[in-house]
Parts: sequence; C-alpha cells; structure tokens
Amino acid sequence: MPESPVLTVSDLHVRLGSTHVVNGAGFSLAAGRTLALLGESGSGKSVTARTIMGLIRPPHGRVTAGTVLLHGQDLLAMPEERRRALRSTTISMVFQDALSALNPVLSVGYQIAELFRAHRGMSRAEARRAAVDVLGQVRIPAAARRAGDYPHQFSGGMRQRVGIALAIALRPDVIIADEPTTALDVTVQAQILRLLGDIQREHGTALLLITHDMGVVADMADRVAVMYAGRVVEQATAAEVFARPRHPYSEALLGAIPRPHLRGRELAVISGAPPDLSVPDEGCRFRTRCRYRIEDCERNPPEHDLGGGRSTACHEWEKVGSA
Repeated sequence: MPESPVLTVSDLHVRLGSTHVVNGAGFSLAAGRTLALLGESGSGKSVTARTIMGLIRPPHGRVTAGTVLLHGQDLLAMPEERRRALRSTTISMVFQDALSALNPVLSVGYQIAELFRAHRGMSRAEARRAAVDVLGQVRIPAAARRAGDYPHQFSGGMRQRVGIALAIALRPDVIIADEPTTALDVTVQAQILRLLGDIQREHGTALLLITHDMGVVADMADRVAVMYAGRVVEQATAAEVFARPRHPYSEALLGAIPRPHLRGRELAVISGAPPDLSVPDEGCRFRTRCRYRIEDCERNPPEHDLGGGRSTACHEWEKVGSA
C-alpha cells in the first residue's frame, strides 16, 4: 500500500524575470522518508525548494502555476501570515551557506532561543536552555558556552550544524536540505550527512535532500526525483535508478560516475550544454544531448507511469538502461 505523502508538489511553474526556471515539476514525500531531488546546477532544484518555503516572491520571482500541499493544505494559496507560522514549526530548511542564512550580529543561541519564544511561548531562561539542548543534539561541543558565540566564530562544519539546529528546533514534519555539504571538506561532509540521517530516524522527519552528488543519493535517499531544465524527468526508488534508469539523463549521470576498477576506460561525459531556459521550447529539453533522440522528441514527452510509484518523461524509456 502506498505511503501517504506529507508533502506533494504538483505541476509547479516558476519564473525568475522572463526565465521559466521551473517547468511543471512534481513529486511527493512520505513521512520518515528521504527524497533526493537530483540534478546539475541550474536545473531548478534550489528554486523549487525556495518556492516550497515561500521564499520566491515578486518582483524577483513568481509562481505561475501548480500546488504545494503540506498535509493536504496548499502552501501557495495560504496568506503569508499563515505560511510564516508554518515555517520552522511544520516545515524548515537547511541552507547551502549557513553563514549567509544566520544573523551575523546575534549569537547563535539567541537566534535559536527566539524560535522557542516566538512559537512555544517560553520565557527567556527556558528558551535559552532549550537552545543549548538543541545545540547539544547536533553535537556541538561545550554547547552551553558556544551558544553565546556568533556565526563567524564557528568553522564551516560547525556553522552548518548550527543551521541544522535551527531547522530541527521545533521538530518540523519536513526538512528541506539544500546542498547542505557543498562547501565542506569530505570528512565534514560525511559527518553532516550522518547527523541529518540520525536526526531523521530519531524524529521520524521527512527529508527533501537537494543534491547533485550521486554518492549522497546512494547513501541517503529512499527515493529519487531527477530534475533537468526545470522538470522532474524520472521518479523511482534509489535502488531502481541505480539498477536501471529509465530516462537518458539519469543514465548519463550514472555513466559519468568515476569507476576506479575500470582502468583505462575514458570517463563518460554528457555532451553539449544545458538549454537556455529563457528561450521557449516545445520539445524535450534533453534531446540535443540525447543518444535516443527521435522525431517525437520535438514534442515535450508526457509523463509515463511505470507503476509502483515510478515514472519517466521519455518517449524511448523502454530502451534506456538496457545496455
């Protein structure tokens, strides 16, 4: 029996200026599960995440169509005041750059404590104790002392832990993590991902993980939504995508993973360049880079439901991944 989704995005269209950055994106996320939104830079992943959080607003951006259902309520149709009340309490976000997401002139403990005061009605002393407790949960050493420090006094990895502390403080049902380890070294990346996984299992949180890293997908994700040029082109379990992708872009991403045991073999690359999204195009956006291209690709392919929660947007999906 399919799991009931806590978050469902349907036919989402977003414009930044005159550019259609998100073009009909859709996916769903169940409680306690991790969905990786996978794609290269410029594919619309972060804009999708920020739209869900209500951070894309005129005049800089505009949602032109679609729905974002959180527990069945459309976030896009809500008054801003109601939506603001849901941020941090029901849905929250870990940003790629924690330094720019934190207030530089307020201590990290104060910033976390203010969440408890605003949303839980705690006294100043109670909120500070709760903030220290959350900093301890994200494994910041000497949490009581470090709560008085400012964002610039933390290393990159510790600062990202503070960002996670802000995101989990009020026990939201959904956490969106937007490339949370991009600016960190490999060892710290592993620690942050392990921390996110531990918190998710402990709290039963649904996690939307924005990434371009197939290794992160393999380690963390239950399901994958592959995004290209503003559209989700394949959805499946992580195991299904790695075993046999059903969209040429997914296949190409897998083919570009270095395999040290295959010595002497040239590293595969995806030929061509991503499309210019400011130019209208009725065809499949991947067709100029695709080895399966046929005449029908001049028309944007519909989404094919392959059953079991799996789908692909490719006319030639039966041939993909068969080699």
